[in-house]
Amino acid sequence: MKRVIIYSIYLLATTACSGQSTSSTVKPGTYRAVLKTKGGDLPFGLDIQPTAGSSKTYTVFALNGNERLPMDPATVQGDSIRIPMALFESELIAKIEDNTLRGVWRRRRTAQQYQTLPFEAQHGQNYRFVKEAKGTAANLAGKWATDFGSKTGKVDTVNAVGVFNQKGNQVTGTFLTPTGDYRYLDGNVVGDSLFLSCFDGSHLFLFKAKHDPATKMLTGGFWEGVSGYESWVARFDPKAELPDPAKLTFLKPGSKTLNVSFPEPNGKVVSLADPRFKNKVTIVQILGSWCPNCMDETNFLSPWYKRNKQRGVEVLGLAFERSPEMAESGPKIERMKQRFKIDYPVVLAGTNDKAQASKALPDLNAVVAFPTTIIIDKKGQVRSIHTGFSGPGTGNYYDQYVDEFNRLIDKLLAEKI
Repeated sequence: MKRVIIYSIYLLATTACSGQSTSSTVKPGTYRAVLKTKGGDLPFGLDIQPTAGSSKTYTVFALNGNERLPMDPATVQGDSIRIPMALFESELIAKIEDNTLRGVWRRRRTAQQYQTLPFEAQHGQNYRFVKEAKGTAANLAGKWATDFGSKTGKVDTVNAVGVFNQKGNQVTGTFLTPTGDYRYLDGNVVGDSLFLSCFDGSHLFLFKAKHDPATKMLTGGFWEGVSGYESWVARFDPKAELPDPAKLTFLKPGSKTLNVSFPEPNGKVVSLADPRFKNKVTIVQILGSWCPNCMDETNFLSPWYKRNKQRGVEVLGLAFERSPEMAESGPKIERMKQRFKIDYPVVLAGTNDKAQASKALPDLNAVVAFPTTIIIDKKGQVRSIHTGFSGPGTGNYYDQYVDEFNRLIDKLLAEKI
């Protein structure tokens, strides 16, 4: 790891100094990118194109399954390219070598500490783990009752549900959990083995498993980020389900609403008692700018609010960030608002430690997950609390959530005060 960090520092220094020389040109198109993790190569796709009207920047998308996730504008200095993802304080920095990009991914953890991994990308390649099918692949499409961290090698507790689609040897899907999902996973089945991965600037997921057709079981490992690892097992089960997300977070006895009062980045204090929320159906979004599942929910909620705010609805975002200091977290909230074009207020409510977040919202039994969505009726009473969020990577589960959300809002808007 020391060698990776030293190489990262060297690359940054080289990039900063190389501005004096003629800049290299990045070949536009699709790249097969790889991060070198403890679990092996973690592949993902990149689409890099010159930005229209600019000779100095590039438009970049991370490719995972059906998702084309926009990164921030990439810049070239000398012989290196920098692809930032400011929302997650991470970036790819690489030297341009004809058809190859070679460098590091790094993510800021504290003011002086970064996590780093070696990175490289090959132009013109778009396969995930293998170029083509070799032999007959196992059919893993469907639902899988999953136990992350199983101690017995059996599914003793269903703490996730795998949902996979398969075409030939190509597999897409995700794992749903009581607190959210693993977003867009993409991979292959090779013989009796499953390989899945995801990179979105924040999440680095690598799954490997062996399939036993006799027991209809998957047994494997899950590598997350720079050093995270967990074993997992899964059993094919078309009826696999998770606990009801409407029952995990609830009001304490005697509470009927939320009593919140927190500042926006501009210093203005926002309270649910403000006239803005009076006699309106209000959605309270517990989130964090660091949280990709919150990103998925915000990507739904922000345009939804624009279409529906004239109907008598409001939204308030409660951001729980890594730092309680507004000087540190305020700019992150503002970047999030700009990226998702958020029109509703987002306040700094505290830190993303769940115990501390629970103290900041004493009317709740606990803050179980980021995001959590609380819906309040026109009288100011809480009518629904939904823990977690099933994003678009979950397919029908996302569609079902959107339908149920809209039906509830319609019902509450029709009620008389």
